Amino acid sequence: MSITSIGEARHKVTTVTLAEKKSRHEPITCLTAYDYATARLVDEAGIDLILVGDSLAQVVLGYENTLPVTMGEMLHHTRAVRRAVKHGFLVADMPYASYHVSVKDAVRNATKFAKYGGAEAVKIEGGEKRIEVVNALVDAEIPVMGHIGLTPQSVHAMGGYKVQGKSLAAIEQLMRDAVALDEAGVCCLVLEGIPREVASMITAEVSTPTIGIGAGPECDGQVLVIHDLIGMTFASPAKFVRRYADVGSIIGDAIAAYKHDVVAGDYPSDAESYHLPKETASALEDVMARKRAMR
Repeated sequence: MSITSIGEARHKVTTVTLAEKKSRHEPITCLTAYDYATARLVDEAGIDLILVGDSLAQVVLGYENTLPVTMGEMLHHTRAVRRAVKHGFLVADMPYASYHVSVKDAVRNATKFAKYGGAEAVKIEGGEKRIEVVNALVDAEIPVMGHIGLTPQSVHAMGGYKVQGKSLAAIEQLMRDAVALDEAGVCCLVLEGIPREVASMITAEVSTPTIGIGAGPECDGQVLVIHDLIGMTFASPAKFVRRYADVGSIIGDAIAAYKHDVVAGDYPSDAESYHLPKETASALEDVMARKRAMR
């Protein structure tokens, strides 16, 4: 069921829409989705950006971090989400090693998301060191969502999931990264796990819309992992997560109630069962009666 206002006109969100929202200071909404049902709910709620994030590695596939997820797995989930999304702008995360080895690999893999996955943009992590890749993707007519700050694919290099940009040198590097990506033509820029003050500076400096996750309210938009938002994760949430529902408990209670009813013989009931037509039931009873009489 959609919570979008009845009668409200829905228009397809594009890169132009995102730029216009920044210029008008209209907040941009973004959520992750990994399957048809969830993506449909997210899209019908009017979310602007829908990201098939490599976070599916953890929240859907059960990996410890995002590094193991493959191109095949990402494409599989992107296609499922594509079938549900009618209005939102669909972005697919480029998984680890799909753009790190060579620019040629990056373009080949990104075109798979656009051609076979139905993605309207791809997301890559990293700043100045990714400019050659960004340039090649833009030249290939593939919009790019940048991602700097806490970049989960760099978890080992960072020594864990830690807030970035806490020193003057680190702030300078983040600013250089943001400006370089902006000049390279990214359609939007994720700022993750950085101080609010730094995110505010970057947002004011670049022309591209910034999408924050753990980066404060001054960003042009916000993104959360849908499983964090609805309480479907099995670990303590990060500081920046606001949980709007406890769906995990609802599902758990429903499963427990189902098990109870089956064990107790209460499910299915007669009302939940199919029945033979009266004529067929009568004929079957005659047949069974004749068989009993022959014993």
